[in-house]
Amino acid sequence: MAEESKEVPEEVTRLREAIAAFALIEDDAACTAAVSEALREWPDLHSELRQLREDRVNALRQKQRKTWPEIAAIIGEVTPERAQQISKGLRGTKRPEAKNPRKKQGTPEPPTE
Repeated sequence: MAEESKEVPEEVTRLREAIAAFALIEDDAACTAAVSEALREWPDLHSELRQLREDRVNALRQKQRKTWPEIAAIIGEVTPERAQQISKGLRGTKRPEAKNPRKKQGTPEPPTE
């Protein structure tokens, strides 16, 4: 079965380019400060994106009379049930595992030299 190539929206490409721009900052301190500021703001940005998606899912359902399977296909990689949960503002319970098992257990990492 051949894998379908999916067109990436321009806005997603621009977001990735903005993130890549951090790596181009030559000064380590300036890069660290810029990335840290972006990470501090991420919870609010993440909430805004979730709210925007919820609003648009509801518009698809109410204004365009899309079915949950149609909306799930638009979202991509979710079930119709999950699409319905998104419309209600319900968050998923999946959380990514910690990349470093020490951080997950709360064990401090040894300093690197």
